[in-house]
Amino acid sequence: MSELLTESQAGSHPGDVALASHSTAPSLDEAPPDPIVPEFREIYDQHFDFVYRSARRLGVPERSLDDAAQDVFLVVHRRLEGFEGRSSVKTWLYGITRRVAKDHRRRAGRKESGQVPADDLAAMEQSPAEDAARRQAADLLESILAGLDAGKREVFILAEVEQMTVPEISEALSMNLNTAYSRLRVARAEFEKAVARHLAKAETHA
Repeated sequence: MSELLTESQAGSHPGDVALASHSTAPSLDEAPPDPIVPEFREIYDQHFDFVYRSARRLGVPERSLDDAAQDVFLVVHRRLEGFEGRSSVKTWLYGITRRVAKDHRRRAGRKESGQVPADDLAAMEQSPAEDAARRQAADLLESILAGLDAGKREVFILAEVEQMTVPEISEALSMNLNTAYSRLRVARAEFEKAVARHLAKAETHA
């Protein structure tokens, strides 16, 4: 996971920024362009797996995952015309998925699981040795994440597994931005400590 924690920043020459802003600034009479709303089929094709994984992690029973995912996209189809693009599609989808998952959990009498599906961690085509290593890593990840409280675990998974930005996570969870940053920072620290403990234990048994 350590390679997921680095961030890069790109800069530009101050003069270039000033020139660009001067040449591209709209006149006062021009209205800002309307956001480009993606087609429903595009959203479905690009984000179905994300919705399915999220529903599973949010505690929807395995037998109901297909129904839950379809329920999410029924809501998306119904509300897409009103989507204004103020948030990312992924953020919008996760908010809908949380509400749908809550309804399915209520009907099934289940709590949120926070489980990370093993297939999220690697490609499907692998050798038996690679597959065994992947499953071992998945079991370890699941065990470590189970040790985090629900709030930190959800933020950590969205950042590290789903690659959502902290502002996106903050909006998706209706959470203060500083709180989201704080939870992610603590979750990362706890995760690194748990990995270090596992490695130390493995060395003693080697």
